[in-house]
Amino acid sequence: MTRRSLILDTTVRLVFDGVLVLSVYLLFAGHNQPGGGFVGGLVAAAALALRYIAGGFDEVRSTLRFRPWTLLSAGLLLAVGTALVPVVFGLAALDHDALEVNVALLGKVKATSATVFDTGVYLVVVGFVLMIFEGLGDDPDDARRDVREEAS
Repeated sequence: MTRRSLILDTTVRLVFDGVLVLSVYLLFAGHNQPGGGFVGGLVAAAALALRYIAGGFDEVRSTLRFRPWTLLSAGLLLAVGTALVPVVFGLAALDHDALEVNVALLGKVKATSATVFDTGVYLVVVGFVLMIFEGLGDDPDDARRDVREEAS
């Protein structure tokens, strides 16, 4: 077993939450400014990579409640659903629309279907990177044991 670095652990704990907030900001700012689902997902994956470097895959697994393929599948479902819903209504695929609502305390809030698509891309990127980490850092014997337990 390798020794963990106190400096790295402390730095990751300080930086992790801020980097995740930045990734969510990039996700929502991306339609009109630089950013979007892909860039936001990469920034979130970088935050998780810091956790992976500091504590291994067990540290990353304790951070999230979902398995990587659940995030990947949910993101793919959101992205494909956003692309195909306009087709159901006779519009072109990936056609987007906007909804403006006056919310108490916040004022006018604008939501677009492009944001939903970007959220799907965000989840796909994060889920894919987590699957890579799981492939690199997970103990294969534990994975086989998990599969056998789920089958029985």
